[in-house]
Amino acid sequence: MNRSQTALLHAKEPQDSAFCASPVLPTTQLAENRLEAVREAVDAILLNCPDPLQVRDGAVHLYGVAQACALIALRRGEDAELAAIAGMLHDLSTYADAYTPDHAARSAALARTLLRRLALFSAEEVDQVCAAIACHSEKAQVHTAFAEVLLDADVLQHGLYNPTLFLLEEEVARFRALQEEFSLAR
Repeated sequence: MNRSQTALLHAKEPQDSAFCASPVLPTTQLAENRLEAVREAVDAILLNCPDPLQVRDGAVHLYGVAQACALIALRRGEDAELAAIAGMLHDLSTYADAYTPDHAARSAALARTLLRRLALFSAEEVDQVCAAIACHSEKAQVHTAFAEVLLDADVLQHGLYNPTLFLLEEEVARFRALQEEFSLAR
């Protein structure tokens, strides 16, 4: 277990070092902007990565998926704030402990710990976000409408990050459906 993961699991207060790398907003402001509180926690984890390329890739991917989640959620009538939070946290274990096997389940467990420590979310919201994260690697399956937002946002970010690269085989059908849904040229 590295410093980021240890700090995340053993933090006593949301303001502990694992939860913020920049100045902390007063609790009243954090309660009004839960997404920003999650961003600060994720930034602290990313900044503990020893490889600068991993920091860059993590920031680009997590922020990109979060933004795509908000867009897709708004289009589909899902909760855009919770969707963006799921996007920020969906690959958390990849950057917290640099271990990718079973990263969806591991990220869901870390996200649950982080969201509980922040104490800004109801139990139902934590369950909804973590359930979506836990299944986000299962691109060939259909899940809840909320989870589908995260899966599709992950695929959209993969496709838009570098449009000259090929998508994974299990992502192609989702990407084509997103192109159709958002009237994107092929």
